[in-house]
Amino acid sequence: MFGVEQVKTLNNLEMEVYEYVTKNAEKVKYMRIRELASEAHVSTSTILRFCKKMDCNGYAEFKLKLKQLSGQEKQSRVTDDITEVMDFLKKTTTEDFEEKLDQLIQVIINASHIFFVGSGMSGIIAKYGARYFSSMGKFCLYIDEPHYPTDSRALENSLVIVFSVSGESRDTIGHVLRFREQNCRILSITNSENCTIAKLSDYNIAYYVTYMRLKDYDVTTQIPAMSIVERLGKKLYRCIHDSHLK
Repeated sequence: MFGVEQVKTLNNLEMEVYEYVTKNAEKVKYMRIRELASEAHVSTSTILRFCKKMDCNGYAEFKLKLKQLSGQEKQSRVTDDITEVMDFLKKTTTEDFEEKLDQLIQVIINASHIFFVGSGMSGIIAKYGARYFSSMGKFCLYIDEPHYPTDSRALENSLVIVFSVSGESRDTIGHVLRFREQNCRILSITNSENCTIAKLSDYNIAYYVTYMRLKDYDVTTQIPAMSIVERLGKKLYRCIHDSHLK
């Protein structure tokens, strides 16, 4: 509810209101404006200015938003149901899925350079993927920051493996667009195939699990993405090892 840019506009008195509200949100939901003014040691005019800077047309709307936010937080639940994860892992043992992985391995083997890309939790998976593939014999790099420079002639015949749960991360989409402009192939691993990043990709693997958010944070399981990395990595090792034996 309180954005960084909004808070930066507050003066000292309005900051007093902000501090009181953040520490006593449950009480404030039921307080009259004069009661809040008294508790925060400011005037009602200060509270009205504070509400306006929080994009509310008065104290009543501010309290309504505060109640709605509280309701959303109470609805946030982190479940421990692994049924969907087990269903996905079973799917990865099917003949169709094996064939898809085998096709992707050929793309990976033929790529001159491989970059793993992601942000947030997906950035951690990208880092893991780059390390895992490098351990299997195919040197890779990872990018997990939005403004990392990627303009280079050396990107010819490169493969970019992108991780994104929603497939709508602006930072990650920006990377995908820049890599596409340099004729890189894109393999995306997303929660759905009906997302922007999947549609921008040459290849996509979607795993379909329930989105899970805790306040502003995406805590959707990353187990499917990690399992894909490891399945591809082991297949990659076998291909490299077999080629060396010939």
